[in-house]
Order: sequence, then C-alpha cells, then structure tokens
Amino acid sequence: QEQLAESGGGTVQAGGSLRLSCTASGRTLPNFNVGWFRRAPGKGREFVAAINWSGTDTNYADSVKGRFTISRDSAENTVYLQMNSLKPEDTAVYLCARGIYGLGPNPFEYKNWGQGTQVTVSS
Repeated sequence: QEQLAESGGGTVQAGGSLRLSCTASGRTLPNFNVGWFRRAPGKGREFVAAINWSGTDTNYADSVKGRFTISRDSAENTVYLQMNSLKPEDTAVYLCARGIYGLGPNPFEYKNWGQGTQVTVSS
C-alpha cells in the first residue's frame, strides 16, 4: 500500500530554480532507495538522480550534474530534488519511484511510481 507523490513543479524562466518533493505515504517500508526520472513529450522515462536509504550515496545523470541536488529528510519521509540553472531541455514531467536494486538509471529497477509533477522552463 506504499504510495509516492511528487509536488513542487511549475513554470520558470531559463536559469531559474525549483525544488521538487517526493513524499511516501501508506504502509511505507524504511530504508529504501529513491530515484527521480523525467518524461518529456515523445520520449520515455529518462533517469535524473537517485539516493540511497541513508542519504549517503547519490547518482546523477550527466545532463544534470552540477545543477541538480538530490537529498532526503527521513523524519518527513521525503526526498527532494533541488534544480538550479534550469534549461528549456529540462522541461518534462518529473516522477519519483522506489529503487528495488540500487541507484542505477534503468527504470525497470524501480517501482511504486508517483503520478508526476510538471516542470516547464521557458527561454
């Protein structure tokens, strides 16, 4: 009955920032990995970033390194994605999911996907 829900999306100008939240609810299990993916129009799910259960290990797609930061607040059961220096190519629906193996980029290694939150970056 574990569910994940994303929030924090919106529309920003290029160079701006947004912070996305991924919050778990229901009968959640402790100590799980979480990944962020994005889906642009006409494209499949693209890996963005992932974080382990303790928050000590992270993984980022090359396209967002140096701009995005993933973190988690265990007390609130929430994982965050801080997005800075946003570019128009970052426009997509952003989704979070629970990792079932590690912090890899393969969406088949994640489950319990949220519904997504729209991020739009204009020039």
